Amino acid sequence: MDWQAFEVSMSLALLTCLSLLPIGLAIAYFLAKSNFVGRGFVEAIITLPLVLPPTVLGYFLLVGMDSNSFLGGLFVSVTGQSLAFSFVGLWFASIIYSLPFAVQPMLRSLESIAPEIREAAWCSGLSKWKTFFKVELPLAWPGIITAMVLSFSHTLGEFGVVLMIGGNIAGETRTLSIAIYDSVVSFEHQQAQSMSLILLAIALVTITTVYTFNRKQSRVAAL
Repeated sequence: MDWQAFEVSMSLALLTCLSLLPIGLAIAYFLAKSNFVGRGFVEAIITLPLVLPPTVLGYFLLVGMDSNSFLGGLFVSVTGQSLAFSFVGLWFASIIYSLPFAVQPMLRSLESIAPEIREAAWCSGLSKWKTFFKVELPLAWPGIITAMVLSFSHTLGEFGVVLMIGGNIAGETRTLSIAIYDSVVSFEHQQAQSMSLILLAIALVTITTVYTFNRKQSRVAAL
């Protein structure tokens, strides 16, 4: 068992999940409140990582992180290090890659809130921000939990983007999915099996948590 790769995977998944909470919620709230020309295109851009092959997305992100690009050059000038083939670069790429898994459940939950509920809150004297935090956010909580769990699980198991952006640097960008691949190639099937079972168990637990939580929320709402 490659515990170093496990630590990198867990750190990456947790950081990506926590980063996507405010980012995904802000985007979902904006889309839920807006009906502008070109909204379909914006949603398509956000959803694009779902349909693009991970290696294609990884290639474009790698080009964008190159030292000769604006983003990559800016990062080098500030930190003196390359954004590509680093944990920070991998973190940034994971946020892009898992963005639709965060935005879509939140957006669906916010859109399902009846306009009358918001109007009743405004008539009661609540501002738009207080209405969001005291009314809309609690009602959208199941979608937020689903988004966080899916983002975590998706990031934990990603392979193509990790390989393209991070490479295979032990202790920095070598994740469990890369370690499993290396073990299979090296015919270390026992080690590959143990790491695969760990990822399978984590995925099963997280998805079960989502279904259980949503089912309990549905029962409470029905009372």
